Amino acid sequence: MRHKLYGYVIFCSVVLCVTFGGIAAFAQDTGVFKLETFGSLERPVSTFDHDEHQEMDGMECSDCHHVYENGVKAADQSSEDQACAECHTLKSQGTQPGLRQAYHQQCKNCHVEKKAGPVACGECHIK
Repeated sequence: MRHKLYGYVIFCSVVLCVTFGGIAAFAQDTGVFKLETFGSLERPVSTFDHDEHQEMDGMECSDCHHVYENGVKAADQSSEDQACAECHTLKSQGTQPGLRQAYHQQCKNCHVEKKAGPVACGECHIK
């Protein structure tokens, strides 16, 4: 009886490690953003493969991790060490888009321009 119990405990431990390890790896690979900033969500979180985007020809870190000075995108500067929410508030302020709008503009405009990648809501926010 004792051996069966130990076997069961080991089996459950392995299942939990694989499950939660897989979830952690998935979250890391897909670039889950700071969700608490948005409050309640209307759609599932979009997934984003950071590594895949980094490996694309012609992509620079500053394409997404941009810095604006006086309303103009600063050349050769990057905001990789900052969360988007450090500059973008939830609501738009003047010409600066709100956080949700900034994400949508950044991703969708690039996909439209390059004629590659999802552009419809359900293509990014998959149920």
